[in-house]
Amino acid sequence: MPLQLKTVEPARGARWLRDAFALYARRPLAFTALFAVFLFAALAVSLVPILGGVLQMMSLPMLSLGFMVASQSALLGGPVTPAQFIEPLKGDAKRRTSLLVLCALYGLCAIGILVACDLVSGGAMQRLQALMAQGNVPQEELDALMDEPGVTAAAFLGLVLGSLLSVPFWHAPALVHWGRQGVAQSLFSSTLAVWRCKGAFLVYGLAWFVVATVFGIVAALVFSLLGAHSAASMLALPAGLLFSTVFYVSLLFTFNDSFGGADAVRPPVEPV
Repeated sequence: MPLQLKTVEPARGARWLRDAFALYARRPLAFTALFAVFLFAALAVSLVPILGGVLQMMSLPMLSLGFMVASQSALLGGPVTPAQFIEPLKGDAKRRTSLLVLCALYGLCAIGILVACDLVSGGAMQRLQALMAQGNVPQEELDALMDEPGVTAAAFLGLVLGSLLSVPFWHAPALVHWGRQGVAQSLFSSTLAVWRCKGAFLVYGLAWFVVATVFGIVAALVFSLLGAHSAASMLALPAGLLFSTVFYVSLLFTFNDSFGGADAVRPPVEPV
């Protein structure tokens, strides 16, 4: 049975998030370790002069696809391992090439967005990134940089362009891997799917906003009652790791509902 483009009712957006948390709860350590391995690899890649940042950006489509492969495996009772990040590249040469082209296109577009934002901010965004990379940033320096003209406009531009970039690439890697589509067709199909399911994606985004907001309020109240206001910031790192991991787990559910399921097409094993 081939993949079929479907229209999803808006209420399914909240279900995507619920199902992602439920699946994560079944393999919390495995999924967290999967994301941690990627972060470690991304950190190692960042040490490569000049090309490090570009390679990091190019790897994001493979991150999303690797998590989708791992999530589908977990749904079927299979393992969740870091090897699933490179599993899609072990298929036939045509799909492998298409995936690598998608990675290159995404990386170039992402770098272009960063350059555009830096130009709008007059170089302030680049200085902000350098400042944040130092760690232990004095608050007055950060405030002064954020008050520079163009920073707000650059941040808004980055948000808009980043959101637009995510639309064609949202399902594209999975459509290449499971649907055997080419680069152009996968980007078009992904854009069409997101547009047809825009109500569900809006609810999905609102659900994430509610979860993050409720978590922040509850954490602040609990630590306030305990008299440890400053300790609340200690939850930022583990909470960010948890929510980021669950987000990538949820990508499979958005794909399964939009195209009839990742297991609708089971390509035969082919020689490399």
